[in-house]
Amino acid sequence: MLSAQKIEKFSQEFETWTPQQIIAWAADRFSPYIAMSSSFQTQSMPLLHMATRIIPDLPILFIDTGYHFWDTLMFRERIAHEWNLNIVDLRRAAHWDSFVRQYARTLPLEDPNLCCYLHKVQPMQQALKGYKAWISGIRRDQTAIRAKAHFLELQENGLLKINPLLNWKKEDVKRYIEEHNLPQHPLYEKGYRSVGCAPCTIAIGVNDDERSGRWAGRGKVECGLHTSMFNTKDISESQSEFRLDITKST
Repeated sequence: MLSAQKIEKFSQEFETWTPQQIIAWAADRFSPYIAMSSSFQTQSMPLLHMATRIIPDLPILFIDTGYHFWDTLMFRERIAHEWNLNIVDLRRAAHWDSFVRQYARTLPLEDPNLCCYLHKVQPMQQALKGYKAWISGIRRDQTAIRAKAHFLELQENGLLKINPLLNWKKEDVKRYIEEHNLPQHPLYEKGYRSVGCAPCTIAIGVNDDERSGRWAGRGKVECGLHTSMFNTKDISESQSEFRLDITKST
């Protein structure tokens, strides 16, 4: 395991490295104990393209929340087939099924933080057990929280999060897509610049911030995978962020 000093040192050096160099570095150090998460939206395609050509059998963790647009699921199937991807589907823990059925229609709107925790955070926490490194596609220009991120981030459980595209801008993403003729999510041209779950995603204008269509009007900009919520060891630790009292269901 890298020391805190080395993690900081490499993070500083990576400011001048290409994403491909960072991925290759990660592969040399952590394969086969490394995985990547992907949402299969248009802005996800460059990293997915790079990483799977450097590490062909890289596990691609896809969170199937049960609330995705059908277009997303079909696009994922298409890319998985065409690129021969090693996809691992993640779903919420079965013991939450009864609770979610009770609030299935209202949970994303009534308590989006809890919905994201059950359907995204917990499944990703569980899936990453046994891995040493996690490749993520976040960029500093996406949100205020991500603007403070580092190329290497050591999680409390010892997992090393690696963000190869951290200093890329949306113009870099667009250029890479055009240069490599990468496919785009079918909803992109319909105004969905950032695609999440259907109840929490709307189309936006060409000049709007690309993530402004996510949880619009709800005071929420992150699902929890890239915040302190990801480091919680028990759901009760995040109860203050939820509107529903989850302690009655645990």
